[in-house]
Amino acid sequence: MVEIDEDPQLGFDSDEDDEELSDSELQEAFATGLLKPGLNIPLDKPKKAINNVEGLKKCLAEFKKSLPWAERLDLTNQPAVDIIAKAEGKQQPSEGNEDINAEDDFQREMYFYRQAQATVLLALPKLHKLKIPTKRPEDYFAEMAKTDQHMQKIRKMLLLKQTAIEKSEKAKKLREQRKYGKKVQTQVIQNRQKQKKAMLSAVKKYQKGMTDKLEFLEGDQDQRPKGSAAKKQINKKGPNAKKKYKDQRFGFGGKKKGSKWNTKDSHDDVSGFKTKMAHGKGGKKGGKGGKMNKRPGKEARRKMKARK
Repeated sequence: MVEIDEDPQLGFDSDEDDEELSDSELQEAFATGLLKPGLNIPLDKPKKAINNVEGLKKCLAEFKKSLPWAERLDLTNQPAVDIIAKAEGKQQPSEGNEDINAEDDFQREMYFYRQAQATVLLALPKLHKLKIPTKRPEDYFAEMAKTDQHMQKIRKMLLLKQTAIEKSEKAKKLREQRKYGKKVQTQVIQNRQKQKKAMLSAVKKYQKGMTDKLEFLEGDQDQRPKGSAAKKQINKKGPNAKKKYKDQRFGFGGKKKGSKWNTKDSHDDVSGFKTKMAHGKGGKKGGKGGKMNKRPGKEARRKMKARK
């Protein structure tokens, strides 16, 4: 039988930890009150944390001696000046005395941001002094985290969204134009109805003898659109060269049949009569003395042939 000592954590302690207790021994220990009801799990003693500050500083000093700063890139500095607090006129805390609420996410992240900003301002001059480039060259090609196929899919999706937005905007503009066109059309119809109503009332007044003015007839001429007036002004200038040629060649239309018949006025008009042209006394084919060379008759020509 194995002896069981009382323990505040386990309820019992065994000298031989590797050996397992039998059922009878456990029952006897429970009967004597050495075991408590529930799970009995052995607990390891908590490890004691050793904060060896001197050893850590010694290791850090060894690292600094063995590696140059370009390989370590370590900097210890205070955060940059809080611009927002400075603009608001708040008093800036001294180095290391700034109270940061760790539970406030914005304040904590801003503190990290300011510290990184101050570190960059200190590191850049050192890197430039060591002639280490701090900007990416123009011909630098980095490996993308996403594949080209994935980026093509994203590009197609963006193009589809853009075309959908453009279509919706065009449809919206068309709807607005239609609304405006309908509004203008209804306004024009209403104006015409008003003018027609005013015209009918003026005509009725004139028919009943209530007025003797005909100004309502001149209103239509004044209300004509500007296009017709401009067209009239263009027509006043006269026809173009093509129209003039056609008029000269084909006339101005109207009745053609019987246009050359003599009338009483044309018969009595003798201003165009010329005595030289009358009875063959003159003309283009006139010979000496103004007489024309007439062709001999048929019998005279037959005799002339017989003589030959």
